[in-house]
Amino acid sequence: MQKTLDKFAIGEHGVVKSVGGEGKIKRRLFDMGITPGAEILLRKRAPLGDPLEITVRSYELSLRITEAQCVTLEVRDATTAGEAVK
Repeated sequence: MQKTLDKFAIGEHGVVKSVGGEGKIKRRLFDMGITPGAEILLRKRAPLGDPLEITVRSYELSLRITEAQCVTLEVRDATTAGEAVK
């Protein structure tokens, strides 16, 4: 099942399938390591929902909801989530 990162629940894993957005946003996401094939774990949400804290490529990163809406992932369940997220 595919969905955007802003729709993920805390603790949910996924693999990036595509990165949308225009110009600067897309470039910024790529520069932060959010590229197709990267494994992402949603760690936390701020009390009002924005920003989100994720783990990607073994580091923690905060994203705004508008940025998270540009990232489409293939959802993985806990049994298939790999060591790449650690």
